[in-house]
Amino acid sequence: MADFDGEKKMFLEERQEIIMNMLEHDGKVRVRDLSEKFKVTEDCIRKDLGALEKQGKLKRTYGGAVRIRENSHMLEVSKHRQTDVEAKQKIAQAAVRLIHEKDMVFLDISTSNLAIAELLVKLDQDITVVTNMIDILVVLARNPKIHVVFAGGKINKSRDGFWGGMTLDFISRLKPDIAFVGAVGVDVKENSVSTYDIDDGINKASIIRHSKKAYVVAESRKLSTDGNYNYTTLDTLSGLITDSEPSAEIKAAADSYGVEIILP
Repeated sequence: MADFDGEKKMFLEERQEIIMNMLEHDGKVRVRDLSEKFKVTEDCIRKDLGALEKQGKLKRTYGGAVRIRENSHMLEVSKHRQTDVEAKQKIAQAAVRLIHEKDMVFLDISTSNLAIAELLVKLDQDITVVTNMIDILVVLARNPKIHVVFAGGKINKSRDGFWGGMTLDFISRLKPDIAFVGAVGVDVKENSVSTYDIDDGINKASIIRHSKKAYVVAESRKLSTDGNYNYTTLDTLSGLITDSEPSAEIKAAADSYGVEIILP
């Protein structure tokens, strides 16, 4: 057991910092692997993970720990309309390239989709856009060449748009050529896409199910954040549109689900 005395060779703070760096990179760590890496007992590693969990830096799991993904609880779309503006513009540019003449396009409640609408309204393109977001309707109404269809129903909590039974019934009758749906968090490694509100998530899942192609639009920071309701898995999507190159691990995970990551 002399090898395990190596525990003394490294300051506790330094070891824990390395553990957090590994979590940031890989998303999870295993007690056995860390014990071998640092040449300390598994019990010592468990104490490290326990201390880090108490500090709110990770979540312990059976045999290891996982990174805690941020949940910023920005429930109202209107409150984050002016955040990540450049990222949303890049996402919109990539999304618009996927839209073809005569397409029926669904844009759900999302500030990235509002950025898409602001680009579409400037184009001379004969398309039909269906939306349940009020601001998107207002923007697209300025271009008479765009056929705008509004999916009404019960107005949502933040008064940005509509959802509920009537909205779902309307969506179920459509077959859009392409849809873009927003997200609060995209956990590629866990194969989940989340939002805050259950009704919003039910809407998004229905849009994906009824569209010929469906893409999640999400700023790169959302690859490390979570909502409260997982509304779909990545393998139901045609792709993920984001604003900057993700890590090799995330790209490999997306590839394993057959999901294309689309960049500006």
